[in-house]
Amino acid sequence: MLLLGAFLGLASVGQTLCALLGGLDLSIPYLIGSANIGTLFLISSGMPAGLAITLVLVLGLVIGILNGLISLRLQNQSLIVTLGVGFATVGATQILTSIGAASTGGTSGVVPQWLANISSLNGETLGLPVPPIVLIWLVIAAGLVLAMRSTWFGRSTYALGGNRSAARLMLISERQRWVSVYALSGLFSAVTGVLLLGFTGGAFVHVGDPYLFLTVAAVAVGGTSLLGGRGGYGSTLVGVLVLVVLTSLLVGYGLDNNAQQFVLGLLIVPLVGFYARNPHLRQQI
Repeated sequence: MLLLGAFLGLASVGQTLCALLGGLDLSIPYLIGSANIGTLFLISSGMPAGLAITLVLVLGLVIGILNGLISLRLQNQSLIVTLGVGFATVGATQILTSIGAASTGGTSGVVPQWLANISSLNGETLGLPVPPIVLIWLVIAAGLVLAMRSTWFGRSTYALGGNRSAARLMLISERQRWVSVYALSGLFSAVTGVLLLGFTGGAFVHVGDPYLFLTVAAVAVGGTSLLGGRGGYGSTLVGVLVLVVLTSLLVGYGLDNNAQQFVLGLLIVPLVGFYARNPHLRQQI
């Protein structure tokens, strides 16, 4: 459960930060899928694994910056903008990786053993039977929680998500904060896609599809307001663990993916309705 939670937790980093600003990033699953097949494609083409992963992470960061710039320019229409950028990214990735291939949607190649050790159940950390990705996730989580509480980046993000007019009077740059948050979302989406490559042992463009729903669900179930200004990654950690346990129970009862989404959706609707009735947030809207 912790292994599965680590992938969802890393993918939810960007979604949490975007939610704190009052936005959402719907390009996350598409960037995960693109990073997944793009990394293996570059490695299979002869590029050193380290260089291939670095290039994919940089591209994820660039796409995140693009998401931030366009959504801010278009009056913060983050849902439509990120969805469009996500579609364009995954489409371009499939075109590039399927040239000369018999089929699209996946790519063949050998995953580096060190990457598989990081992301699979066979990996160990300091001699303990704990996959390194779990430790990586917990370290990132602790660092992010501390940064959001104790740094100017964190405090300004909360201030901007809570009241943009007041944040401007505090000389907080909306452009800088908005773009930096979406850049981090793109980066962590790419990180998740690369790590999933080590977990599955193969690349498939739709590997990120479940995270379109689950990242939003983790944020909402954890208690972070989707309207901005309240919550944090510590709350998302709780949401991730709840979803992993709940999904495991639903699978145990024999429910298929559609039924699981139905049950999880029933949790999100009342939560969002509750946030919308909050007087402070109603004044913000």
